Amino acid sequence: MMANGALVRVLIHTDVTKYLMFKAVDGSYVFNKGKIHKVPATDVEALKSPLMGLFEKRRARKFFIYVQDYNESDPKTHEGLDLTKVTPREIFAKYGLDENTVDFIGHALALYRDDAYLDRPALEFVKRVKLYAESLARFQGGSPYIYPLYGLGELPQAFARLSAVYGGTYMLSKPQCKVEFDEEGKVFGVTSDGETARAKKVVCDPSYLLNKVRKVGKVARAICIMSHPIPNTADSPSVQIILPQKQLGRKSDMYVFCCSYSHNVAPKGKFIAFVSAEAETDKPEEELQPGISLLGPLDEVFFDTYDRYEPVNEPSLDNCYISRSYDATTHFETTVQDVLSMYTAITGKVLDLSVDLAAASAADE
Repeated sequence: MMANGALVRVLIHTDVTKYLMFKAVDGSYVFNKGKIHKVPATDVEALKSPLMGLFEKRRARKFFIYVQDYNESDPKTHEGLDLTKVTPREIFAKYGLDENTVDFIGHALALYRDDAYLDRPALEFVKRVKLYAESLARFQGGSPYIYPLYGLGELPQAFARLSAVYGGTYMLSKPQCKVEFDEEGKVFGVTSDGETARAKKVVCDPSYLLNKVRKVGKVARAICIMSHPIPNTADSPSVQIILPQKQLGRKSDMYVFCCSYSHNVAPKGKFIAFVSAEAETDKPEEELQPGISLLGPLDEVFFDTYDRYEPVNEPSLDNCYISRSYDATTHFETTVQDVLSMYTAITGKVLDLSVDLAAASAADE
């Protein structure tokens, strides 16, 4: 997750951070012309990056300085650009950046999954690039990402503990949960094993109410177990690699995330890499090959594909609040936006995320 991103802000706001330990992810890389390169995120890094030639570096440096200095409430920093009207495509043109540079800035820094963002207002894009640079500066590590010690299973566990403190009840391993509706089509509870837990509202993922969602895509995923770090990543025990769509001739990006014993998710000497992408064919083994081929020798590989759904119900009529399925990204920025919009729909409140980010510290070695 992005060190200064929305999920970390949610964790601090809710105080879930007291049940979690984080550690910085060691590297952030992007796939370009058949090789992987460290993602440059600041004017200083731009000048060192092998991704660009000498003149392109200077142009990129000017772009990064503009982004770093940009302040929405200070027109002096806007360089005459109104970002609610100007598009990223026009900003890139103003700084004379080539297609290659546009590719890694849009996909590896701003984390867009395709190129539709190029023709939308640029304010969100500039904020996303700023978020990357600020997250990177946060822990002085090699990447802007942090990851929980003992893995992502710690997240639901930490929320469960906090919920219990406030009187929440968890019933685990309940088989065949059936959501119950009254004659008017409003939800009144959930039944499992002949017991019904009654409720005014039900929050669930799409698998519980397949008649209230529609299929919007499919994710292909490979889980790879290795006995070495990913080659060409400076032996990083944890690393994120983004393979932009254009580099692969695809319609959307591919993601690789590797973690290991350094985050306490594998025995010493073992590494786990996930390769994921929006499925564009029915052959995940072939489709994920560009990401898998970066990993070197594999001890074991598992493939998985799953359908992606989004809700089509009207919660004000049935009181069912359904999340979207997880997409192919290996970070949580898209998922958190979905959670926040559900929170607002359920409570009528907007979660205030202006928190003291210092409350989430990352563990030292």
